[in-house]
Amino acid sequence: MFKEPRNLVFRKSSYSVGKGQDCVEVANTPDGAAVRDSKHRDAGHIAFSKEEWAVFLTDVKASHL
Repeated sequence: MFKEPRNLVFRKSSYSVGKGQDCVEVANTPDGAAVRDSKHRDAGHIAFSKEEWAVFLTDVKASHL
């Protein structure tokens, strides 16, 4: 179970393109990372463990996703 920080600081993903269209935002957490849709911030976020986030980033960088 993740402990959700109260004040997440989100930044635009470096893989997002355009002028705010189709963007995701990422926040570092003590347990990994949180991701949300920049167009629907009120919908919340998805939390990933450090291990899950590392696998995701490895796959993205290797163009597997």
